[in-house]
Amino acid sequence: MTSMAGPVRGAEELDAALAETVRRTGASTGAVYLLAPDEPVLLLEALYGAPAEFATPWSRVPLAAPAPVAEATRDERLVWVGSQEEMARSYPRTAVALPYPLALAAAPVIGNRCWGSLLLMWPATRPSRMTRREHGHVAACCRRLARVLEEAAESGRPLVTADRPRVLPSDTGDRPVGPDRAAADFAERLPGGCCSLDLEGRITYLSSGGAELLGRDAGRLLGTLPWQSLPWLDDPTYEDRYRAAVLSREPVSFTACRPPDQWLEFHLYPDASGISVRIVPTGALPPPAPAPRRPTGTTTPARAGQLYQLMHLAAGLTEVVGVQDVVDLVADQIMPAFGAQGLVLSMADSGRLRITGHRGYAAEVIERLDGLPVDTGFTPAGQALTSGIPSFFGDPEEMRRIYPEAPFVSGKQAWAFLPLIISGRPVGCCVLSYERPHDFSAEERAVMTSLAGLIAQALDRARLYDTKHLLAHGLQQALLPHTLPAVAGLDVAARYLPATLGMDIGGDFYDLIRLGDTGAAAVIGDVQGHNVAAAALMGQVRTAVHAHATLGTSPAKVLAAANRLVSDLDPGLFTSCLYVHIDIAHRRVSLASAGHPPPLRRLADGRTAPLDVTPGPLLGIDPDAEYPVTETALTPGLMLLLYTDGLVETPGTDIDDSVARLADHLAEADDRDLNRLLDSLLGEARPARLRTDDIAALVLKATT
Repeated sequence: MTSMAGPVRGAEELDAALAETVRRTGASTGAVYLLAPDEPVLLLEALYGAPAEFATPWSRVPLAAPAPVAEATRDERLVWVGSQEEMARSYPRTAVALPYPLALAAAPVIGNRCWGSLLLMWPATRPSRMTRREHGHVAACCRRLARVLEEAAESGRPLVTADRPRVLPSDTGDRPVGPDRAAADFAERLPGGCCSLDLEGRITYLSSGGAELLGRDAGRLLGTLPWQSLPWLDDPTYEDRYRAAVLSREPVSFTACRPPDQWLEFHLYPDASGISVRIVPTGALPPPAPAPRRPTGTTTPARAGQLYQLMHLAAGLTEVVGVQDVVDLVADQIMPAFGAQGLVLSMADSGRLRITGHRGYAAEVIERLDGLPVDTGFTPAGQALTSGIPSFFGDPEEMRRIYPEAPFVSGKQAWAFLPLIISGRPVGCCVLSYERPHDFSAEERAVMTSLAGLIAQALDRARLYDTKHLLAHGLQQALLPHTLPAVAGLDVAARYLPATLGMDIGGDFYDLIRLGDTGAAAVIGDVQGHNVAAAALMGQVRTAVHAHATLGTSPAKVLAAANRLVSDLDPGLFTSCLYVHIDIAHRRVSLASAGHPPPLRRLADGRTAPLDVTPGPLLGIDPDAEYPVTETALTPGLMLLLYTDGLVETPGTDIDDSVARLADHLAEADDRDLNRLLDSLLGEARPARLRTDDIAALVLKATT
């Protein structure tokens, strides 16, 4: 296969390097993925050892996808998956679409920059670990691929131009091409009544005994796919056995019934050149649960490849979060899967179709189509959504008969209008379009229709997520200070990181309050929980502290007043709080704690340690509690770090050890920019996907 731009300079060298690596490492399949020049997507450039149809779900892999080739490119490291069990644990979406016993390696192709990834697959019979020699072969090949890509780029003809991946022929030596070669391949593998398939699944050789068992002349079967030329093999189960043989390179067997009652055993023996199939009649009774024969007149079942493709896309849709994620997945994976060049994804809103995402359309076209009434007669989108019945138009004339204006607006040549319906409730419409006339087969229509239901559910969940996210984000922003006030003699910075995935909301809070021209109060607290209730209580506590602080109340009385408020509200949530009064004029700092972690104090000479603060009880436990006050000197260059326990608590780690590590990091940090200093401290915290608690941090530094 070649690109639309003609032969690509450097492609032969790239293909030769890929083929050599597959042979040297003993892999059965290899592929090269290259980064697209204008978007964060990996494109399949060359494939060795398998037909292109097998790679359809992975012809475009978003760089952020949870897939081995994407991870290898992102992290610039080799990714090794030694078994199908490991694949299911580490990459469940890939395992759904690749449910075969195999081992896999993805390695980054790096030269003067990262170009993409090399993918290799082996039969599961190989050892579960890569040898140092194999690792060296893969690394050397990646360097060679990078050199080829750099030379192609320097020549002005980069290689990422192919509209379809190049499928490289397997190296089968110098044997002549044609029926004699197929017969020779077969003779080397298995004698007797049988047939031979190439890697595409086509019959290349059929013995007379095999033809007799299959009930069809060899001339009518050569060059055909068995599940298309033999109706009784037209079942995804049988095609899947062939796919398993190609990808795993291991023998596979199955039993099928040739009407009316002739049971046959098929034994598949694969290698790099094709598959030898031994066909023998079985003398045993039929298996207890044979694959059902297709009744006359029913819809042809989907190909196994389409079923795995549908499962792969469905798995991807379960992982999307927001509406834009749905749009990106449909554009990056579903469009290429069906060969579409255009996409319009719209949602029903107040009787109109609002476009939420699109690809392959000019801005003026989208502006013309956006906001059309649901009952519009301008395009089939409204009718499809109202009736719940998909509409397919294979050419402009077919569309023009019913919707005369629509073809002229978009300029497309074929369309699939897929209504997005959930339990009878319209969600929106997905339009896939083509730049050339397109014949929608019954199988393709069935797969598209099934996929539309999955898109509808994902889009509805995503819209709800986005709504909650905006609400939570707005609430959090309203409850936390938008900016910290400027206080003469103090340099300050603050950060807040939520633990609740996708909500950006929690119970941690901070505040800085100006107290005249020579004073300030800093407060940090942690309300139990990571939900809206915690955030609401946090807002009430912060308001109470702010109100009492501005009256000039002492730290002990400020916390006592907040404690009475929480006790009176009785929310069932406890709150820790640390209040710090800074008297710049008298160079004193007074602190009171309601069960909160003590701040870290760093002196001008860099010595750093937790400040010894005597704590009182948490807010909301004892309405009559008292809160001791601790005082310390406000020396020039003094720095105080106030934080919540999310910054130092890690399951399985002693809290004192975590605080000590934080103190060491603060002691060595550059304090010329407090915002960068906080970024450095938070960089030591656990990644967002592993955090179990919110983090709030407030740092203050005396500048005089």
